[in-house]
Amino acid sequence: MNASFVSKRLSIKPLNTEDAEFILELFNTAGWIQYIGDRDIHSREDSLSYIQKIMDNPAINYWVVRLNKSDTPMGIISFIKRDHLDNPDIGFAFLPSFTNNGYAYEAGKTVLTYLISNADHSAILGITIAENIPSIRLLKKLGLTFQKEIEGEKEKLQVYSLSKDKFHISEITKSFFSSFTNKENSTPALELLSSISIPEILIVNRKESQPIRYTLDSFLEPRRKILTDGTLIEFEEKEIYNETKIANNKAARYSEYEKSGILNGKKFTQRGHKLFHFIKVDQTWKISTVIWEDNEN
Repeated sequence: MNASFVSKRLSIKPLNTEDAEFILELFNTAGWIQYIGDRDIHSREDSLSYIQKIMDNPAINYWVVRLNKSDTPMGIISFIKRDHLDNPDIGFAFLPSFTNNGYAYEAGKTVLTYLISNADHSAILGITIAENIPSIRLLKKLGLTFQKEIEGEKEKLQVYSLSKDKFHISEITKSFFSSFTNKENSTPALELLSSISIPEILIVNRKESQPIRYTLDSFLEPRRKILTDGTLIEFEEKEIYNETKIANNKAARYSEYEKSGILNGKKFTQRGHKLFHFIKVDQTWKISTVIWEDNEN
């Protein structure tokens, strides 16, 4: 894969021999040696030889992540098909000075989105050891869930997995929540909901003693008004927990959410839960039902 990527803050390009000094530095950091292993690269010549082996192996892909503004290399994203695993795995490693800034997530999400759409595999894996807590946090943030533990050459390895179907369902769910945002003068993207839902979508509010049922139009009409006339400002709603079950062309997702904003001049924060049902239409996932209930404050 020779694809290159650009995100908000980063450029991500395939590894080449010009990256020898950077690879020499990265592979000798304490984090790399502790969590990934000593590759016995101690000179520029060692680094060049290693890079060439990577470039010559079609089962291994490395991308170097750089800052857009300065072109400074900071980390790598890998994508490797291993003989003992059914699907390839994505990996990441960054210099210590570039951690805790969201760079690994930004780069990982950019590459993962491409791989989900273009790689000929049913799922993407992530492999790490149990002690590598930062890696596990990142895998979970990217949407991967624990699958199993396997025996590595020297230690037990934990395998995380993300199916293509779950990835697309997660992206649709994220779009649903974000479509109402008018925080920091952003414009709500309510028109997006018709493209991610079936025309016959049923939306139900379980808050009342008798459930209130909406069509998409009847649901959006009052929300479009209060989100644009100043009644509700600085509004944001986001998912904070989810569980997804997929069976053939049907799926269900339980979501817990938090929303906040300023309603009629008063700040508020509230949590609740939603149940989404999805169906696959012409190989594309669509929302068929949304049932929601706000928690009591």
